[in-house]
Amino acid sequence: MSEQDESKNRNGAPDPATHTAEQTQWSVLESNQQTSRHEATPEELRATFTAEQLDGFIPLAESERREQQARQAQQARGKGRRASLADTDLSADIDAGLAKLDPLMIHPRMSSRVLCGIFAVVFALLAFASYWFGVQTTSGQGYEALVIDNFANTVPQWLLDYNLGLTNSTVVVAVSLTFGAVAIIVALIRRRWWLAGQLVVFAAVSYGLARLLKTVLPRPYLMEIRSSTVNSAPSGHTMLAIVAGIMLICAVPHAFRALCAIIATVYSTLVGTLVIVDRWHRPCDVLMSVFLAGALAALMLLFTRTSGMDKPGNRVSSPTVQIAASVLITLGVCGSAYAAYIVWQIYSGLQYMSSWSVSGACMSTGVLVIAINALVCGVILALRQLTASPLSRLGQIGAPPAPPRK
Repeated sequence: MSEQDESKNRNGAPDPATHTAEQTQWSVLESNQQTSRHEATPEELRATFTAEQLDGFIPLAESERREQQARQAQQARGKGRRASLADTDLSADIDAGLAKLDPLMIHPRMSSRVLCGIFAVVFALLAFASYWFGVQTTSGQGYEALVIDNFANTVPQWLLDYNLGLTNSTVVVAVSLTFGAVAIIVALIRRRWWLAGQLVVFAAVSYGLARLLKTVLPRPYLMEIRSSTVNSAPSGHTMLAIVAGIMLICAVPHAFRALCAIIATVYSTLVGTLVIVDRWHRPCDVLMSVFLAGALAALMLLFTRTSGMDKPGNRVSSPTVQIAASVLITLGVCGSAYAAYIVWQIYSGLQYMSSWSVSGACMSTGVLVIAINALVCGVILALRQLTASPLSRLGQIGAPPAPPRK
């Protein structure tokens, strides 16, 4: 080829090899430019970005939106459960802190528990003294014989006419069981689980002890009497009545304790009086029952714990409890002293069952039944208030308020 042809190839039509290289480079440039102008689809963006980055920028399908809302609701519930657990832990920490700061949150004062133990021993000794005087001594058997034969003639007629059916054994049992059931139900409603268990054990032990002692205790034949020579101490009906009344005193809130103490005193006094009138029991059988119930009740209060106590914030001094307990205890002490004075006056005629000692024996019996029931109910009322509402700064103010929920 001549130099002219070569020059034409260089200046005219391009060389094929050079033309191919230039086309390839141009195609690459156009491809890159198209790629730069390409807009990513939502699927590509979802593969590239997270759900939080896409939220609010790319429209989601209805099903995907529902799934996202479900995930958000589940996360919210999880946060709520964690907050609830945190509040529970905080409440437990507060209770534990209160217990450490003030031991009266979990048990009564030591002085109150010691007082319960003292009265339990005193009442138990008085129960034994009642049995010993009425059964183991000649004067005591003569005293009881005079009362059994003549007590119905000295009781007011209105009491015999309006005895509310308490001369019927079935009525006494039914009323006592009703009082006891109400007491347990009240304790359960107030969520005093320990107290409810205590009341059940107290009732069972009291009834079982009365049945056991009646068959175990001896009654020696010391003098000729017209009544039965079989031991009848303690009185089961009187035990049922006083135990039911004490259960009410211990179960109700402090606002009703004084009223229940008065009801218990009246009810057990009526039952104790009428069982002597109908010659079911001797005077010392009734007194022994009341003292035994008081001893077991004081022993029960000795083991009072948090569940059996008033809640913090509700522990306040109760004027009604103070007045009722003071009146009942004063009546019990003064009445017992007066009855003891009468017995001392007629003591020389008891072992001979002298006719001049009849009025004194009957009067002292009526006074003693009223006084001993009032004394025991008053003491238990005071001990219940002491053990259930021990006053302290934390007890009066109550637990700190819970933090506000978000």
